[in-house]
Formats: sequence, structure tokens, C-alpha cells
Amino acid sequence: MARWLFLIAGVYLLYRWIKGKNSTKLNREDALKSMSDKAPEILEPEVMVPCQYCNVHLPQSTAITFEQRFYCCEEHLHELDIAGWIGFANWRPSPNYDVRPENIQPDLVVIHHISLPPSEFKNKHSSHYIVDFFQNKLDPNVHPYFAEIAGQKVSSHFLITRSGELIQFVSTLNKAWHAGVSSFLGREKCNDFSIGIEFEGDGESAFEDAQYKTLTALVKRLSASYPNLQFAGHSDIAPDRKTDPGPFFDWQKLKKETEISPKNLPYGVTFR
Repeated sequence: MARWLFLIAGVYLLYRWIKGKNSTKLNREDALKSMSDKAPEILEPEVMVPCQYCNVHLPQSTAITFEQRFYCCEEHLHELDIAGWIGFANWRPSPNYDVRPENIQPDLVVIHHISLPPSEFKNKHSSHYIVDFFQNKLDPNVHPYFAEIAGQKVSSHFLITRSGELIQFVSTLNKAWHAGVSSFLGREKCNDFSIGIEFEGDGESAFEDAQYKTLTALVKRLSASYPNLQFAGHSDIAPDRKTDPGPFFDWQKLKKETEISPKNLPYGVTFR
């Protein structure tokens, strides 16, 4: 009787061993099949981009992006780079410029006003026409006034729109065609040594606070690169031809916000 019990027990143990072995094999096969069914995870390499200002390369995901340009930090976004372009401006290059005379750096800022069509900004957004004008793309068929000026080739370094947007057309290293026949304290040809800043406006209405805020940021940045900049209106350097920026431009506000020295405002801070 005991022999039969041992025999039965042996058969049972052999059955359990065979079953366990088959189960382990099936589990291993299932695991291998599951792994083969999963697509291998491919890690895409991080896109590296150069900082527009310092040229240091950094991951695009960590860069500050502005107009498809990349910056490594806020400070560099607000700098004037070595090519004469401000980082926080919208760049709309104009073909209307010349190289400055040799060894001449800008030491004068000339303030203008412009509106296309005249005073149209009061009714709707129209600063894009100024951009077209400075890029020689103004359509003379859009407005009668455009037909009168479409053939002119002019530019400015900067435009500040009614909303405070800053647009740059010409590098500060080059001279824009903004001053025309002009004289600053006895020095002729002001384009050679000046930076032109256009305020969107018509000379018949006040400028916007947003425009002065942008002007302040711009002047501080320019002054850091070009110490001892002096400031004048177009009417100051071409009094027989021009009246801009006009009686509504607040020179006192400019002086206060930028902390310009009075000696750098040779025509004073009175409305004119």
C-alpha cells in the first residue's frame, strides 16, 4: 500500500514540475512577444539655436523667441547687436540707406512724425503703409496721396507706431534717408551722423503714452551704445522746410523719462 502511495506522489510531483516548466516557457514567450510588439522609443535630438546677440547656442525650447530670432536671455533681447539692430524691434529692412562716412558714429537723434494716409490712424490701423513706404512697396492706387509720394525713396532708422510697436528699417551703423537738407549747430548733412526716429502721428494731435514708453526704452539702449547723444526735432535742423514732430511732442516728458542731460537738448524742452 505504501509503495502505491509513493508511486502516486511521484507521478503527481512529475506532473507539477512539467506543468511549471511549460508555464515558465509560455510566460517568457509572452513577454518577448510583448516587447517585440512595442515600437522602439526614438529620442529626437534637441534643436540647438544661436542667440542673435552673443551667438551662444542653446536648446530652442529654452530660448526666447522674437520674430523667428532667438535670444539666450531678456537682457540680450533688449540689446543693440554688433550689426546695429535692436532685438526687441520688428525688423523691416529698407533698401534706402548709405554707409556712414568713415570714422563717423551717430551722435544725434532726430525726432520726426509721419502718418499715411495723413491722419488716417485716427480711424483705423494704418502703420503698415509707412512700412511699405520705407521699403519702396507703397501702392499708389490705394490712396490719392500715395500717388504723390510713391516715387520718393526715404527711410528712417526707427518707427514707433500709435500702439508703441517698435519697427527698425536701417542699421544704426548706416545712415537712413530721413533728414534731407539739414544743419545741426552748424554741421551740415545730418544723415551722416544721426539716427532718425519716426513717431506715427500728424502734428495735430497728442502722441500716445505707449509711444513715449517705447521711445524711453529705445533712447536708453541707444545711449548705452552711443554716449552723449544729442536730441533735436526735424524742425530744428530744417526749420525752413519741416515742422515735425510738432507742437504736441512732449520734450519735457522725454527729458524726464530718459534722464537726458539738458546740454544734450540744445533746443530746449519747450513745445515747438
